[in-house]
Amino acid sequence: MPYKLLFVCLGNICRSPSAENIMNHLIEQAGLSNSIVCDSAGTSSYHIGSPPDRRMSAAAAKKLGIKLRGQARQFRKSDFQDFDLILAMDRENYENILALDPTKSHQDKVRLMCDFCTQYNIKEVPDPYYGGPEGFAQVIDLLVDACEGLLKNIVSQQLKT
Repeated sequence: MPYKLLFVCLGNICRSPSAENIMNHLIEQAGLSNSIVCDSAGTSSYHIGSPPDRRMSAAAAKKLGIKLRGQARQFRKSDFQDFDLILAMDRENYENILALDPTKSHQDKVRLMCDFCTQYNIKEVPDPYYGGPEGFAQVIDLLVDACEGLLKNIVSQQLKT
């Protein structure tokens, strides 16, 4: 069984699809595509079915040479069962996810994305939606740091045979 990751932000068009695609890129480079599976979702229903934001896609292409794939979907309660680790981009996403788990039986699966950063001290991935291009570029840098830390953590904690 592969280890399943779900990245969650508000609308699932900027931060979480970027995290999903960056993580997939790192997983492929590490030759772990059969061991780790990624998806992303939003806590809101604003953008269901939409592709990643074109400004986010431009930043990912420029900085990493990768194309952002995916369609926005909303986080659902079944995701608690379907995923091993759920990564919230900010504190509000984190609280919104936990609110869907009233029995608190899945709380240990939910973490903040920035918990895995090794170079940045920032605690939340800022939403770049209403800002300029530099905000999108910053999110890519932050997510690369967090995804690298996350991958190291999974390899050392989960994939030990």
